[in-house]
Amino acid sequence: MRHPNFDDVADALIARVPSTHLRLRLGIELDHRADVFFGPRAWFFHLENWYSMHGLIRTALRACGLHQRGRRNVAAIEVRHHDLPIHGLPAPLQGLRVLHLSDLHLDLREDLPAVLMERIYALDYDVAVLTGDFRAATSGPWEPAVDALRRLRSQLGESVFAVLGNHDSIHMVPAIEACGIRVLLNEWVPLERDGEVLYLAGVDDPHYFRADNLERAADGIPAGSASLLLAHSPEIYRRASHAGFGAMLCGHTHGGQICLPGGFPVLTDTYRCPRRYCRGAWEYRGMHGYTSVGSGASVVDVRLNCPPEVTLHRLIAG
Repeated sequence: MRHPNFDDVADALIARVPSTHLRLRLGIELDHRADVFFGPRAWFFHLENWYSMHGLIRTALRACGLHQRGRRNVAAIEVRHHDLPIHGLPAPLQGLRVLHLSDLHLDLREDLPAVLMERIYALDYDVAVLTGDFRAATSGPWEPAVDALRRLRSQLGESVFAVLGNHDSIHMVPAIEACGIRVLLNEWVPLERDGEVLYLAGVDDPHYFRADNLERAADGIPAGSASLLLAHSPEIYRRASHAGFGAMLCGHTHGGQICLPGGFPVLTDTYRCPRRYCRGAWEYRGMHGYTSVGSGASVVDVRLNCPPEVTLHRLIAG
């Protein structure tokens, strides 16, 4: 039995994505309203889906005198530089610069796309990657987020790749790719320089939809080759390492977004993922990773003790 609107995305994606994956994604999206509090893992709470709580958070921040300060912080995007080691990286690809944006939530506030465009305008890089969450809400209309992404795309370079997050609908993929952004749905593409290759792989959302398939994403990558995995959340760090990926870029956690002084996060919204993997650089069994704190904001347009970021990674031999 086909889900409603199956054909809308199947025509565009069926050559690349198995029909079972499409049915899985669409089915969970249809069930979303029944999972407002608890998602596919029956014990896993989703604050971002509890919309009445958003107003309570804003009210509490106003009472503490922190709301306006937090709103200003959302626009104070920092540029961070990081050397990302990848085992077996060929010499011609060493020094490749990767611009990493994550958790954009572009339709949360009208000014956010312009602020982000201004921040990345003068940056120099070879490839841009986006690790999910383009939309602010977790359901409903997605067109405003894609419209904002289309504007942002005009400021990005020639090669741009992305994966979907837990806020994103698979219906967005054809429109995103029409902007000139390749969405990796448990797939890989080769990045070539002087006859050498870095395999860039990407998986569908592993957090809420649990639609990631590392086996399929790695299928065809030669053993021992240099590879870089894009995922929305760091929650799959163990399996990604065991699957043989050389490095991993992700986001989702926002670094906590609203943190205690010193940057200690109140909540990271991950399942069985130690906090050392939820912000910045980390390493697990030889696989190096980086979890972006995000370029936007979610639930409420406020950040405290955790400024947003765009990250420039320089690839080096691991």
